[in-house]
Amino acid sequence: MDGTYGDSTRSVKAVGSEAVPGEPVAPMPVPASTYHLSPDETEPLDSYGRSSNPTWRQLESALAELEGASAALTFGSGMAAITSALRVLAKPGTKLVVPADGYYQVRRYATEYLAPQGVTVVEASAAGMCEAASEADVVLAETPVNPGLDVVDLHRLAMTCRARGATLIVDNTTATPLGQQPLSLGADLVVASATKALSGHSDLVAGYVAGSHPELMAALERERLLAGPILGAFEAWLVLRSLGSAGLRFERQCANAQALAVMLRAHPAVRSVRYPGLPDDPSHAIATLQMKRFGGLVAVELADADAVHALVERSALLIASTSFGGIHSSVDRRARWGDAVTGGFARISLGIEDTDDLLADIEQALGAATGRWA
Repeated sequence: MDGTYGDSTRSVKAVGSEAVPGEPVAPMPVPASTYHLSPDETEPLDSYGRSSNPTWRQLESALAELEGASAALTFGSGMAAITSALRVLAKPGTKLVVPADGYYQVRRYATEYLAPQGVTVVEASAAGMCEAASEADVVLAETPVNPGLDVVDLHRLAMTCRARGATLIVDNTTATPLGQQPLSLGADLVVASATKALSGHSDLVAGYVAGSHPELMAALERERLLAGPILGAFEAWLVLRSLGSAGLRFERQCANAQALAVMLRAHPAVRSVRYPGLPDDPSHAIATLQMKRFGGLVAVELADADAVHALVERSALLIASTSFGGIHSSVDRRARWGDAVTGGFARISLGIEDTDDLLADIEQALGAATGRWA
């Protein structure tokens, strides 16, 4: 594919089908669990639904194309993708670094399941990731981190891992391959939840791993076969169908996030705002070097939990919902899930609504709350 193509063109071309007269333009799902075997017992491409599926291959080809990888593997969720990669790489006796400020379920898995098996688990913030990596065997970085939106310097981290001989895995969920490409910055593997912006319609759960090391990808495929954390064929088709519009949707989400971050920074009801696209954000300099777009999430701190609840109640466009990346703008008060944030901290996921409508709606919702909670 021509590297000069824009992201919407890349997204559309990635999900295209071969131009065969009489065949569908859009790939169709294949929900089969069993297939006809060859009478001579030679191994067919597809034999059983847990080992392979034509719809997986179509989706995996598209994901590899977008991530700049030689191969991709789909999984039943983002966590299934992450934990599969960790099981393959973080063996007893190894030292694993995980984000202290990233998705909390990853830390729980590492400490509750890997540590008892003899894996030394080290939690490091975005700022401390490179120092921790200097003594690690496997490093899992998330950038921007969820929910605080700090940014990890991926080039520096990759150089540190390379000098150490450590394997670097990067969770690219928040940025998406339309916002950054960690493999081009030196990562060995990309893991991500396709549940979020890539599928973008809040109607499925999916994950994937992408990379260009054949032996490592083969080991991950073997892990998927034996452990069975597969993606359903219909869900794979839904992601594939959604990818075609991902570039267009993500462009609007990022534009909405940038505009909202600017507005919130000046609002008297807001105590702090984090968004890598703001020129005065602590992560802006690094983000500018490694990100093409700054993402569709904005982190905001209001006075307390009641202020967040009032924002949602008074808004006509924001919905209270966990997860992110959908077409609807949403708010998630992260302290309710146990994240180490204040009670008034909220992660706002921007949808594809018209920018002016969103800004006017959120400004009036905050304005109504200002007198009580500012």
